[in-house]
Amino acid sequence: MERKLEEAKRQIRQNILKNIDYSKDISDEEMYELVDNELSRQLRHMVISFEDRKKLRLQIFHSIRKLDILQELIDDPGITEIMINGTDNIFIEKDGAISRFEGRFESEEKLEDVVQQIVASCNRVVNQSQPIVDARLSNGSRVNIVLEPISLTGPIITIRRFPDKPITMERLIELGSISAELSNFLEALIKAGYNIFISGGTGSGKTTLLNALTNYIPKDLRVLTVEDSAELQVQGVSNLVRLESRNANVEGCRPISIRDLIKASLRMRPDWVVVGEVRGGECVDMLQAMNTGHRAMSTGHANSARDMLYRLETMSLMGMGELPLSAVRGQISSGIDIIVHLGRLRDKSRKVMEICEVEKELDKSGKIQLRTLYVFEEHKNLENGKIKGSWRKMSELKNTEKLVAAGIELSPDKK
Repeated sequence: MERKLEEAKRQIRQNILKNIDYSKDISDEEMYELVDNELSRQLRHMVISFEDRKKLRLQIFHSIRKLDILQELIDDPGITEIMINGTDNIFIEKDGAISRFEGRFESEEKLEDVVQQIVASCNRVVNQSQPIVDARLSNGSRVNIVLEPISLTGPIITIRRFPDKPITMERLIELGSISAELSNFLEALIKAGYNIFISGGTGSGKTTLLNALTNYIPKDLRVLTVEDSAELQVQGVSNLVRLESRNANVEGCRPISIRDLIKASLRMRPDWVVVGEVRGGECVDMLQAMNTGHRAMSTGHANSARDMLYRLETMSLMGMGELPLSAVRGQISSGIDIIVHLGRLRDKSRKVMEICEVEKELDKSGKIQLRTLYVFEEHKNLENGKIKGSWRKMSELKNTEKLVAAGIELSPDKK
């Protein structure tokens, strides 16, 4: 029966595409009507349940007007990650667990059509000469696409789906990702204009926390966001400018990099510059912004706050050319005030693992000094397989000049 339904689905789709009038704009309602008419004709001799017919109707509509079988996964708010490894190896992450999806694309050509539909919607290009691209869907989901010959298993699509409504700091506290004490502490620092860098591994919640922290930026300030693919959802700021990088395209437009955007943003009179993520030489421009009186936040991949410093050094050297390491370290230590490191624990939960202050003076060996302010400590007893723990305060904030200048005093419950 399943094979018959697949054959019917393929035949119905072909008939509709063959007989459709492309000179007219067809609404979704009219397309559904075409699908219904063809369904009635093709299935008149088949016994099929109402649920199967309804499912088949939706699948055909999605294959013509949407992203084929990918659409139902994108529409599921519980799915946070979609991994497509060729036509029939599809995996999803839901509730922190990865499982295989039973559906498949009918052909590699159909999968390639979906790829082109995705990149065209955000004015990007991907082909054999430019086989890797970052894009986004209309709902804000982040997409990475890799094609042959780079991929040996056919087109690869990786989609990171974000909640329709951004997760607030209150929700992160409810989930146990951060405590109210840490939240209050970070709120005071942001209102005082401290430069904050968020580090963590893949899927640790860096963008989610960055989004939540932007809500602490005073609403009367001018905020510029700089991203590869626009994901941030800054709320309540009317003077907001969102910038997105651009790849070269078939029209001959030159690429616009994150570096270009950061440099441009500094000429737009920003109060805050929020860089979605730094991966390379753009780290230099972010540090230049921080060291020239601009307030900034950003994220990066690392295994610890200390490792993030090493990565920042490496990325800065990539962008600064032949500057000595001591100069690079001086730029980092004077620019970044706070590093917030996130982790994903074995129970799939995401937590703030440590908050560190970057000291302004290098140590005797010329290395950047970190002062640990808070650290997450795991309790020995688990509750229903969930990791429980608490944040322990390790030391006081040393650099309080910006708090004093802003007239903000940390109350006892924020210390």
